[in-house]
Amino acid sequence: MRIISRQKAIYFFLTLGVALAAVAFAVGSGWIILNWREGVKVFLGIIFFGAIVAGLVLNTIFLIREIRRNEQHDSFINAVTHELKTPIASIRLYLETLQRRDVEEAQRRQFYELMLLDSDRLLHTVEQVLKAGEAAQKKTPTQRLPVEFNTLVRECIELARVRHHLRPADLEYRESSTLALALQNGNDNANAARVLGDPEELRTAVSNLLDNAVKYSPEGVHISVELDAPADDRLALRVIDKGVGIPQDELKRIFRRFYRVTQRSLAQVKGTGLGLFIVRSIARKHGGRVFAESEGAGKGTTVTLELPREVSPGSAKRLPTGLPEKTA
Repeated sequence: MRIISRQKAIYFFLTLGVALAAVAFAVGSGWIILNWREGVKVFLGIIFFGAIVAGLVLNTIFLIREIRRNEQHDSFINAVTHELKTPIASIRLYLETLQRRDVEEAQRRQFYELMLLDSDRLLHTVEQVLKAGEAAQKKTPTQRLPVEFNTLVRECIELARVRHHLRPADLEYRESSTLALALQNGNDNANAARVLGDPEELRTAVSNLLDNAVKYSPEGVHISVELDAPADDRLALRVIDKGVGIPQDELKRIFRRFYRVTQRSLAQVKGTGLGLFIVRSIARKHGGRVFAESEGAGKGTTVTLELPREVSPGSAKRLPTGLPEKTA
């Protein structure tokens, strides 16, 4: 009901704004026609008329944006409330069972394991909210350390496999031929997969990309992660899934704070709408960018994270080519 009322409010303010702009245009045009011989008055009238119309348009746009922002905030609060309430209720249920009944040792251990999983889910939600608040401040990384990005990506992949109970074939990793050959050669290209930045923030960005790909693959997880060096000064991490896909008109919106793709098939997918916003904020802090590509709903999504590569003085030459892609 709230969504319907907000949509009605948006339509009302949009209609009101258009109507007022039309009235202002009609009145202004009539006044100009009647006083076209009065040069100075007509000139001033045109200026005032343009200012009034511009003010009405800007006011309407502002009101509509505020209504949509409030709607996103409410959706975020509902999502966070669910993400917090569900694991707390689950943990409480297990604790009450352990308190009131004599439980066998095997079942007791199972309860402990489930409570730990729920506590991890609870902690993850809290961390996402805190990191989103930090990301909104748009500060540069507090520390810039050399990070072997390929090693960091492999660690995040292993963690995602364990967290989501995935087989190696469900989540595959490979390096491009140019990058793999550069890493094997060593010496001048020893830092071919090295970036400067905050290791924890980069780990958060990669983990969020992987979690997002898993979350939006409800029919079965099959994700390919590719690390490439498209230029001498850049690294590109591509996370390719065969999930629900994204409509073309929403490809840029998914990186906004609290934004979630509006598809009925995704009604059961839970989340806070902060994961990709955090990824974009971290990418920008490190001088990089992130973008998504999809052929449409049901056709999967490719999200690419590009970061500046640390280039040593002796490695200004282009990376070598010719080695088959390395798969792990």
